[in-house]
Amino acid sequence: MPRMQAATRNVPIEAAMSAIASPRRRQILRLVWDAERSAGEIAATVDDVSWPAVSQNLRLLKDSGLITERRQGTHRYYRADRRALGPLEAVLRQMWMHDLGRLRDLAEQEARSRKKRGD
Repeated sequence: MPRMQAATRNVPIEAAMSAIASPRRRQILRLVWDAERSAGEIAATVDDVSWPAVSQNLRLLKDSGLITERRQGTHRYYRADRRALGPLEAVLRQMWMHDLGRLRDLAEQEARSRKKRGD
């Protein structure tokens, strides 16, 4: 399975894909995309989720290599690691193109079937 480089460690593509599969984690990732944010700020922004759930999602994103954590005293600050996301983009693009090709083939097959039936 392909691996991607994130900071100083290799991160499996599967871990990154699993991390972004959750809408909640994608929301958190968007929050820290352009700016470093504290865990408390992230938790206050994410609706209808307990602090332990936010903490668990942050840990999973960090373990997958998609975000970095900086500690300052008792506070933790998070930011997206765009270097880790770069190779993931190529994998997602390849999957998207494959799926679009399959969709095109199915649409063409359906059009031929309708034409034969006279629909």
